[in-house]
Formats: sequence, C-alpha cells, structure tokens
Amino acid sequence: MKSDPDEKRIILDAITSAFKDVPGIVAIVLGGSQAAGQAHEKSDLDIGLYYFEKHPFDTESIRRIANSFSIQGLPLVTGFYEWGPWVNGGAWITTAAGKVDLLYRNIDQVQQTITDAANGIWHHNFDQQPPYGFRSVIYLGETQVCKPLFDPENIIRKLKDQVTTYPAKLKQTILSDCLWLAEFTLIQCYAFAAAADTYNTVGCFTRIANYLTHALFAINETYPLGDKRAMRLITAFNRSPFNVEETLSKILGHAGTGAQELMASTDLLKALWMETVALTEGQYQPRFQVDTA
Repeated sequence: MKSDPDEKRIILDAITSAFKDVPGIVAIVLGGSQAAGQAHEKSDLDIGLYYFEKHPFDTESIRRIANSFSIQGLPLVTGFYEWGPWVNGGAWITTAAGKVDLLYRNIDQVQQTITDAANGIWHHNFDQQPPYGFRSVIYLGETQVCKPLFDPENIIRKLKDQVTTYPAKLKQTILSDCLWLAEFTLIQCYAFAAAADTYNTVGCFTRIANYLTHALFAINETYPLGDKRAMRLITAFNRSPFNVEETLSKILGHAGTGAQELMASTDLLKALWMETVALTEGQYQPRFQVDTA
C-alpha cells in the first residue's frame, strides 16, 4: 500500500498519542528505515514501545489500540518474548497509511546490552530471525538512530548518550570473533568444495559472508541495524574491499556445483577475507594457514 509522507505523519502522531497513556509504556520511538533515513514510499513504520522489566504494560491494551487502527481485521499482537529473546514481541498492523510494526523493548535488556558491548561482549541468537539470526549489537544501532516520539523521563536520550562512541573493546571482540570464525570456516569450505559437496560448501559461503559483514561494520565503527540493508551500507563504507557487494553476489549467486567451480568460488571468498583482514591494520592476525584442499 502506497501512502504519502503526510499520511504517515498523521498516523504516527495518532498512534503515539494513543499509546503514551498506557500504564507501563515509558517511552515511544520511531525506528527502522524511517529513523535511519533509508526509507522508501512503501517502507513500514517501525515504532518501539519501551518498558521496564519489573513494570511491563498490559499487552491486552496494546491489542485494543492496535485493533482500532487496523483496516484489515484483527492484527497480529503478541505477548512478551513470543517472537524470541531479542525481538521480544509486538504487533503487525495494516493502517490507512500503510503497514505499522510495533516492537516491544525491555529497557533493562537494552541497558545491559549496551553495558556488555562497552565491555567487549556481544550475543547472537541464530533462530531469532532469518537469514542470519540476531546480533545484540543491533540494539546499539537501534538506540543510536531511533527518534524519540515520547520520552518524558529522557530514558532514550540517556541510552543514546551511551552509544555515541563505538566501544573499542566491542570492536576488538567482533574482529577477533568474526575473522577467526571466517578463517576456520574457510578451511572447512575447501574440503567441502574439493568433494563437490554443494550443500556444505554454500552453507560455509553464507556463513563467511555474514562474518565478513559484521567485521566490516566493526572496522568502520558502525552499528548494524539488521541484514536487509547491510550490503548497501558496507559498499558505501570508507574502508571496505573493492567491489565487495559484486564479489559476494557472484560467489553466492553463482557458486557452482562441481568441485572446480566450488573451489574457484572459495578462492574468491578467501581473497575477500584477506582484504578484510588487511583493513584491520594489524588488529587481527590470521591464526591458520588457509590452503586449498
């Protein structure tokens, strides 16, 4: 459904007004592509509803308000953590101005994630969502780009202050984790490719591509917002391998089936990994000798 910016603004204001008086909702933000300046005319409105763990809002209140804005029957509204441990609930609504996604955010969990990141700790839940799961560093990206719509206690502002500077310890952890795991996976990849094992070789390709993506975000001290626009962003980074998107598209889109083709694609991916390692300027040192099988 197409809608103009004025319609989206009107529905955004109306939704904010409706939810701000719900007991337990202490802040409301605009997030996603609209907040990050990456939206197009069909982009959803992503609205975050923030609460403290000890004083959550009543999800039935969310359901009633969501119903009032829906133009296509009863919308999907979940309880807390029905969607998983990170995307911890919300609603999908089709409104007169287009699709609106409500996302619950546990302030205590967001704060702990920011604190962990400052100490070089990040988390990953593969089953949270396709294609690569959820990395906790996304919370920092959400916090940085979101636009407060309702924040009477300056909770969002205080969280934003904490993510202004990319944590040095987080950068080192991500580079170490991702580039080592990419390196280790490359070794397995060559063995699978030599055996013409397409299933396992291509599985390694996508795994390595994701590791390299997160490494490049860390090299450029940028928080990711998810996988949807990751390729577009890393292509625009100041520090990124030459033709990174084209190379990954070639590898993932035309991996091949026989041993010779799979080995050639693995060589391309190894070269991309080596370029990424070089961009760390010594912060990551390879641990193995990655040879063809």
